[in-house]
Amino acid sequence: MQPDTLYVFANYGVLPFWLLLALLPHHRITRALVHSGFVPLLLGALYIWGFATAQPAHDADALTLTGAMSLLQDRHMMLAAWVHYLIFDLFVGAWQVRDARRRGVPHWLVVPGLFATLMAGPVGLLWYLVVRFVRDRSWRLDER
Repeated sequence: MQPDTLYVFANYGVLPFWLLLALLPHHRITRALVHSGFVPLLLGALYIWGFATAQPAHDADALTLTGAMSLLQDRHMMLAAWVHYLIFDLFVGAWQVRDARRRGVPHWLVVPGLFATLMAGPVGLLWYLVVRFVRDRSWRLDER
């Protein structure tokens, strides 16, 4: 399969999991699929494939911005990088839902942060942390 096709598959493939987090955050299906290792394992395999089949330019170097840009010129490497974002953003969204439940944060306050996490990762995390701070007056990230 071509990286372009896998990119589209991965992008659309995560949407049902985000919908489960937003609409059925504590349902057994959400727990089984989103709050487990299922999605990271599934997408992790795609990440490994993209990374393993990449053929970046010889001057590619992740330690400089120019070198990192050169790395991402390879379609397979770009696919791996994008899947990296998809996995971690979904992980953060799932954590937000679990943390909000533990802390008694109303889910309707979490949903905008989930959307923002899907679209712009750190912005959604910031949203949730601010909501949590207003509620708890604490920036601590420890689990209760």
